[in-house]
Amino acid sequence: MDFVAASYSINDERARKVDFASPYLLAHQDVLVRADDDSIKQPSDLNDKKLCSVTGSTSAQNVKTKLAPDAQLQEYGGYSECLTGLENGVVDAVTTDDSILAGYASQSEFKDRFKLGGFKMSNENYGIGVQKGSDLKDRIDTALEKMVADGSWDAAVEKNFGPAGYRNEPAPKIGVVVK
Repeated sequence: MDFVAASYSINDERARKVDFASPYLLAHQDVLVRADDDSIKQPSDLNDKKLCSVTGSTSAQNVKTKLAPDAQLQEYGGYSECLTGLENGVVDAVTTDDSILAGYASQSEFKDRFKLGGFKMSNENYGIGVQKGSDLKDRIDTALEKMVADGSWDAAVEKNFGPAGYRNEPAPKIGVVVK
């Protein structure tokens, strides 16, 4: 494997093992709720609500320990199970990175059924992991700079997240991690 390009957040633990090109996207932890639910307007509104995430998720633990300690955490094996629970009213909200949630909300079967909370509960700098010392890092950074300059970065974000009403951050400065 030459590189890892996914929702791969740059953090100290991972940076000890791989070099990171970019970041290429600044995401934030958020929640997804049903479109007709106006009861969750801020993170503390998750108290006494059923909050879903995948088993072992740091996003769910972040909500429980820092933002809404009385949230009723429901841990499922995958986000598709959380979405089914949200759709059926078994859970009140799903939490993970906003870019992932926007991707789900953008799918045609969920059109106009879900909305993002817009809470920005953390900064998640997505990077591309490469082997330590690899020249791929500089080549990927150059390609990302070109995508930002020629507008293809903005076009890709709009195509993949726009249908969910996702309000992305501007393209990050290549090599600058936002804390």
